[in-house]
Amino acid sequence: MADHDRRRSLRERGSALVLMPTAVLILVVLAALAVDQSLVFMRQRELVVAAQAAANDAAGYGVDKDEFYSADRVAFDLGRARAAATAAVQARGIVADVEVTISADRREVVVVLRSSVPGLFARAVPGAGHRVAVAARGHATIVVG
Repeated sequence: MADHDRRRSLRERGSALVLMPTAVLILVVLAALAVDQSLVFMRQRELVVAAQAAANDAAGYGVDKDEFYSADRVAFDLGRARAAATAAVQARGIVADVEVTISADRREVVVVLRSSVPGLFARAVPGAGHRVAVAARGHATIVVG
């Protein structure tokens, strides 16, 4: 019986060694996924901050001050608001599509930024997307009175 157990243990010797390269490969792939997702999350947070700042700038610069002070009403110049939002995004060094809209009652400005993030390790994976689309939305309310 002892001889049988001894032969079995000799046959199984080194079987864990075969699993070690596989385990290391899995850990490297998981670490690469974590790094790529961290880059996407960081870029998305950066876009959120930029969108909010751009919405604040668009709300401030988009109000027609002459109309406000002379007629005591809010008139909004969408062209000026778009220019202010685009300048605010460019000042941060962010390359993104800028979309500026205003509400029907002319009291809220919404800025949507769309960009994409290149994957750092995703390029090495065949069939994986090399870029991830990211969007962020910021809004500012114009309070009168």
